[in-house]
Amino acid sequence: MHAYNGPGRAPAFAAEAMCATSHPLAARTALDIIAAGGNAVDAAVAGALVLGLCEPMMCGLGGDAFAMIRVPGRDGLVGLNGSGRAPAALDAVRLRGEGHTSVPLESAHSITLPGAVDTFDRLVRDWGRLELAAVLEPAIRYAERGVPVCHRSAIDWAKYGERLHGPGRIHYLDDGRPFGPGRMFASPSQAEALRLIAREGRDAFYKGAIMEDMLATLKAAGGLHEAADFAAVAADYVEPIGTAYRGHVLTELPPNGQGVTALLIANILSRFDLGGLDPNGSRRVHLEAEATRLAYGARDRFVGDPRHAELRLEHMLSDATADALASLIDPRRATPHIDRRAEAVHRDTVYICVVDGDRMAVSLIYSTFWPFGSGLASERYGISFQNRGAGFSLSEGHVNELKGSRRPLHTLIPGFMEKPGAFIMPFGVMGGPYQATGHAHVLSNIADFGMDVQDAIDSPRSFADAEEGRLVLEAGFSDAVAAELAAMGHGVTRAPIGMGGAQGIQIDLDRGILVGGSDPRKDGVALGF
Repeated sequence: MHAYNGPGRAPAFAAEAMCATSHPLAARTALDIIAAGGNAVDAAVAGALVLGLCEPMMCGLGGDAFAMIRVPGRDGLVGLNGSGRAPAALDAVRLRGEGHTSVPLESAHSITLPGAVDTFDRLVRDWGRLELAAVLEPAIRYAERGVPVCHRSAIDWAKYGERLHGPGRIHYLDDGRPFGPGRMFASPSQAEALRLIAREGRDAFYKGAIMEDMLATLKAAGGLHEAADFAAVAADYVEPIGTAYRGHVLTELPPNGQGVTALLIANILSRFDLGGLDPNGSRRVHLEAEATRLAYGARDRFVGDPRHAELRLEHMLSDATADALASLIDPRRATPHIDRRAEAVHRDTVYICVVDGDRMAVSLIYSTFWPFGSGLASERYGISFQNRGAGFSLSEGHVNELKGSRRPLHTLIPGFMEKPGAFIMPFGVMGGPYQATGHAHVLSNIADFGMDVQDAIDSPRSFADAEEGRLVLEAGFSDAVAAELAAMGHGVTRAPIGMGGAQGIQIDLDRGILVGGSDPRKDGVALGF
């Protein structure tokens, strides 16, 4: 519970409905949609679309989205995988022949087909109460009028704006410079695209004028994309997977996402008495780092597109695997080798969760992979292309090898957490490769240390970054803890800025209220009524 004698804030309470996300305008949009007769699905989609204008370096119409929904009266959660595929004509053989060992981040070959628009359309058609045009209206309005750039977005714009090239610079820079805090960012071109989708539906994006604009831009940049690739985009319903952890249940989407990695980390950590440790002490950080290293190593060996490769999920989630991996951890000494990946790892994203008066709950995550995706945007409508294809492996025979029409290993993971009889919570953790560790960290904060949702989000974060081969610590860890971890054998470094972000909304089953938390590492809120 917040002590009210220092920085930070207490959890937010509401009785009817709540949204938690990384920008206040998106949270307000979601609640306005509910007040206008929409449900949690309508609200989450409307809020996500506004986030594409509030945080355009993180997400946009050219990206992917995943969602899980709690539908009142229905057993289990509904999962929707809205990740795009590689163009049918592209494969690893071609890029290996050109001398590449990884997919170039800013090339047209890194651009997978955008799945978000189809995902949003499917969600609203199948589960919403409003027409798609009504859900799109707030984003159209903000695209036309503009939104003031928040401080965190300005930091990211300044850091990553140089990645923009071609039409991307025209659509996403302020006369050639990054947008600063308080500057108004508007996108009349995207407003026009959204109006077309409102009038003609998702086909305007995948078969009509917007597709033609995207395709022409991609071909001019050397892409192998074809109209048939866009026409074939379809989000797929999938069966969520889960694991038990100290009286709680963590639920994730199955591959090609990395949710199984969060489950494996939780299974490994369940073999240790974390609750008896200092939550911000070196021993807890060490165990989380070692579990992360082992679980991410398993992910990189076993996770890819299940339609194109045999995945060993039962093996990854078995008690025998958790026991075996936990036995490799020395509680007081770091394992010296941390695997590095050749393929690119995820950098940034946005997350939104909404609960309505009927207690429908939505957990939705949305991204263009790296900040500003590939750096390229379509000529006319300014659709920022993701570079999710850089997450493919170019290694021959790898489970995640780049092949035409295949989905890459995906870092986006919407989550749900439940303590049966106590609460149900849609939640998510941003932060690129940190996401799976972040889910396990928030779960442990609540289950092992009894934190409320806001404290669980605020808690200092660490990450065993396989790409860098370092253990990254936020500023919230003391120098003494950093020194202890270094003495254990970790290569310790400090994070220049907070790791990602997180949001969650607990449906308190005993009191019948909603309890929300939103990350101070972003500029968002948990807002309800």
